[in-house]
Amino acid sequence: MIKTCISHLGIFLLSLLSLLPLSILYILADGAFLLLYFVFRYRRKVVRENLLNALPDRTLQEILMIEKQFYRYLASLVFEIVKMQSISRQEIKRRFVFKNKEQVQGYLDNGQSVLVCSAHYGNWEWGTLGLGLNFSADHYPIYKPLSNPVFDNWFKRIRSRFGNKLIAMRQTMRALQASKGKPSLFSFGNDQAPAKDESHYWTNFMHQPSSIQLGIEKIAKRTNQPIFYFKVKVLRRGFYEVDCVPLCLNPAETATFEITELHTRFLQEIINAQPEYWLWSHKRWKYKPQHSLLFEGDKRKASIIS
Repeated sequence: MIKTCISHLGIFLLSLLSLLPLSILYILADGAFLLLYFVFRYRRKVVRENLLNALPDRTLQEILMIEKQFYRYLASLVFEIVKMQSISRQEIKRRFVFKNKEQVQGYLDNGQSVLVCSAHYGNWEWGTLGLGLNFSADHYPIYKPLSNPVFDNWFKRIRSRFGNKLIAMRQTMRALQASKGKPSLFSFGNDQAPAKDESHYWTNFMHQPSSIQLGIEKIAKRTNQPIFYFKVKVLRRGFYEVDCVPLCLNPAETATFEITELHTRFLQEIINAQPEYWLWSHKRWKYKPQHSLLFEGDKRKASIIS
């Protein structure tokens, strides 16, 4: 009961904070950066270890610079997410612009569903809001529910403001069946690690053995729905551009794990280009493979069943 009351109070305060203009929120974000980085040292060890392992070709000076840039961006991202409670449709469309969306919409207009792949890069939350404003079809972002049910319901509500129908990861197949027969857009994150007992495929991602979610490949090969990667670019503070890149238009014709490798390599290129905008505070590599890995260059040669 006490925890629930505290959660509701927290949501009330965040809702009030959301009413402030972004210009003021960014001033608060600058202060939050100092607290996160220098005072509380929020997950500094995790971030530093991830950067050192994932970017072995960078000097220590470069790593430290990327680390600071990441925390500056993380602080801004937190306040941008808070702003989702009250931000207008016009403001989202102005600040989060979709490029080359005609091909995606063309499939939807022809009655065909589309699968979207993206990652925790840039402001993925504003990207979720933008889906409902840029494509005329049912939109189903796949998400992982929060452990706190009060905050989970709040997040689900604000993420759904502009027409999205959020689907918990474990309800994906049920939602696919329910939407059968009408054009829809399902969006998947491709950078979260599967649970330990679901880590069935490992590859070399960012210079480390990494388990990869197979959900989007399994669904794509079963339905032959085209896959687009929504490539986010941070233009400047509070302004983003997403390029709708065709990743695989005929999934049924691909080899096993080919789609998984495609989206993994694509994300790796994005991160290497501007690493400060990826979510380095996530414990992406907390699970390790239990068997030796066979690699040819950067590509995995065999799947491993844990």
